[in-house]
Amino acid sequence: MPGHDRASATLGEDKLSRIAVALAGGGPLGAIYEIGASAALAQAIDGFEAHQADIFVGVSSGGFIAAALANGISPARLARILIDDDTEEIFDPEMLLRPAIGEYVSRLLSLPHLIISSTLNYLQAPWLHGPFESFQRLSRAIPTGIFDNQGIDHVLREMFSRPGRTNDFRKLKCRLFLVATDLDSGESIAFGADGNDTVPISTAVQASAALPGLFPPVEINGRHYVDGALIKTLHASVALKDGADIVFCINPLVPFDADLAARRNLTERQNLTEGGLPVVLSQTFRAIINSRMKIGMDRYKHQFSNADVLLFEPTRDDGEMFYTNVFSYRDRRRLCEHAYQRTRIDLYRRRHELMPILNRHGLSLNLAVLKDHRHTLLPRHRHKSKVSLGTAMHALDTSLDDLQHWLEKRRPT
Repeated sequence: MPGHDRASATLGEDKLSRIAVALAGGGPLGAIYEIGASAALAQAIDGFEAHQADIFVGVSSGGFIAAALANGISPARLARILIDDDTEEIFDPEMLLRPAIGEYVSRLLSLPHLIISSTLNYLQAPWLHGPFESFQRLSRAIPTGIFDNQGIDHVLREMFSRPGRTNDFRKLKCRLFLVATDLDSGESIAFGADGNDTVPISTAVQASAALPGLFPPVEINGRHYVDGALIKTLHASVALKDGADIVFCINPLVPFDADLAARRNLTERQNLTEGGLPVVLSQTFRAIINSRMKIGMDRYKHQFSNADVLLFEPTRDDGEMFYTNVFSYRDRRRLCEHAYQRTRIDLYRRRHELMPILNRHGLSLNLAVLKDHRHTLLPRHRHKSKVSLGTAMHALDTSLDDLQHWLEKRRPT
C-alpha cells in the first residue's frame, strides 16, 4: 500500500499508521500554495511522501491537488506542470475565466416563457399580486454562474489518462475523497466513498470546486453539486472516519492582519477597504473559513482522540499570500516558492511540538534539511538572487537557536 515503506510502526506491534492528507479550498491561489507547502512537508519529514499517503481528502481547489497526488504525481512535478511549464503537461488557470456561454444561452432562451407567465400571473389578479411579486420569477433567467468550469473536467481527464494514472476512484491504490455539496439537500457528499465512487474523478473535482455564483452547479446522476467548502472547510473528518491515524492538513486561506504586518515591517500600513470589493470579499471569506477551521480542529481532538491532526497554513501577516495575483505567471512562481519556504520555517519553529507526534507514527523531522537554507522548490536559475525577508529571518533564527544550544552544552554544571 502507498505510504507503507516507513521503517517502523508505532501504533502497535504490527500496525503501521495510516497517513492522510487533507487539502482545503482557496481557488487557484490556494492550490498553488498547497503544492509548495506539501513539497516542503515531503522533503522535511522522513518517511512521508505527499503523493504516497493512504488517504486523500480534497475540497474545492484542494480537490484538484488531492486527485493529482492520489494519482502518484509528486508536488515537485505538480509545480513543474502548473507553474514551471517544464513538462509536456501544461495547465493554464486562465481557462477558469472562460464565460459560461451555454449557461447564458439556456437562461436567455427561457426568458420569453418567463415574461409571458409573469404577465399572465399579474393580469389574472392584479389586486392580489403586485408587479414586483408577479415578475419576480424573471430572476430565474439569471445565469447560475459567470464562468465555465467544464475545462477542469477536460484537463483532468486528459491528465489522468496517462500511463500509471486513472480517472476511476476504484482503480486507485489509495483512498481518495472529493467533497461537494448537494445543492438540493444542502448535504456534503464525499465522492470516492462507497456508493459514490462510480463518477469520474475529474467530474468530482469539477463539482467540488463549483463555487456558487462563479461557476454553474455540476449535474451528476440527476443531482446538482456545488463547492464542498460551503459546509466545512477541510472535511478532515472524512479521513479520520476512514481510519487515518495522522492527518496532514493544509489550509491556504487565513485572514490578513494588516496591523500585524505593519508592526513587523512586512508591509506598509494600509486600509483594506482601499482595495475595493474584491479585497473586502476576500477578507470576509477568509474570516469565515478561519472561524470554522478552529471549531473543526477542536472537534477533531474530542471525536478522534486517538488520531493526530496537524494543520499548516500561512501566518496572518503574510501579505505575499493575500495580495498575490494568481493569474500572473511571475506571481504564481513566487507564491509556490514562498509557500514552500514558509512551510519550512513553520516546521522548524514547531519542531519541539511536531517531533514527538511524528515519531508516534514512524516519521521523523529532518532538521538538517530544514537548517539548509540552500533548498528551493523551483530552479534557482529562474529566480532573482534576492533572498526573501522570511528566509533571511529563518536563517538568523536557526543560527541563534544553534548558538544557544551550543552555549547551554558548554555551560559549567
